[in-house]
Parts: sequence; structure tokens; C-alpha cells
Amino acid sequence: MSNEETPKNGNTLALIYGSLLLRLWLGVRAIQTGFEKYAGTRTGEQLVSVDGVPNEEGLTAGGTMKFYAMENYHGVPKALMSKFEGEPLMPAFGLPLYDKVLGPALIILGLTILLGIAYRSSLFLLGLLYISLTWGLILIKQDDGVSWLGVHMILIVMALALAQHNRVAILKKW
Repeated sequence: MSNEETPKNGNTLALIYGSLLLRLWLGVRAIQTGFEKYAGTRTGEQLVSVDGVPNEEGLTAGGTMKFYAMENYHGVPKALMSKFEGEPLMPAFGLPLYDKVLGPALIILGLTILLGIAYRSSLFLLGLLYISLTWGLILIKQDDGVSWLGVHMILIVMALALAQHNRVAILKKW
């Protein structure tokens, strides 16, 4: 069956929907993962409310609040950075570069996949990025993360296989 032919069994709409769902999932997943590289928390005290009204006794409760800011950015989480720095197979010059580009790369690739810009190439590049993440996680023996990235790779391969059914794309050939 060529790229221009449609299945004879009337399954075309299901394949179009499947392609769209994978595109949305992979795009949103990459974008949000990139944004999470900018996440931080701050702690604060707030007056405790009683029946929706701040109490008169000055009773406060501590809490943390998540927020996103440029100064919070860490492509590689601090907890993992020291593990990677101790790895002899991790190139010393590559780790700081990877730390800087990982978040923006995930956001850009997520947007290109979500918008259908060079869809096939964007999926391929996201797959290469996930392979690099897998390699790093193998080095520090994070087998659960390796398994999750394996699932992501399967989804990328499925999206590439369904790419011919992607109806809305910019630079469709790529």
C-alpha cells in the first residue's frame, strides 16, 4: 500500500484519529516536560481561614507553592547532576551543554509535533533525544526511567507509522 492509498476496510477515520491522538500526546508530553525544567517551589505562611474568613487569632499555616521561572531552570535535575559528573562515560564537556539545551529542546520539539511542523523529522529528533536520555539513565542505573522512555519510543514509532494519516501538517513531506 503506498502513502497515498487508503485502507479498503473503512478504517481510515480510526487511523486519522489515532495519528492525531498520538501527535497530541507526544507534543503535550514533550512541552510539559520542558516546562517542568523551569519549575521551583517557594514556602510561605498564610492565615488559616475559618468558614472562609481569615482567623482573628493570627493562626498561620506553612505551605509550599509551585511556580515557574527562568532562574529555576535545570535541564538535568541537581540530584542527578552529581551522579552524572561521577560517570566516566559521561563526557565532561557535554553535560553542561546538555543541561542548558534539554528544556528548550523538549519545548521546541513538542511544539513542532503539536503544530505538525516537519512532523516526521520532529518525531525522529524527539526519538533521538529520548535515546540520549535513555543512555544517561542507563549509566546511573535508573531502570524505571529507562522502561518509561522505552514506552515513549514505542509511541514515537507508532506515530511515525501513522504519519501518512496525519491530515494537518506544515512541511508534510518532512
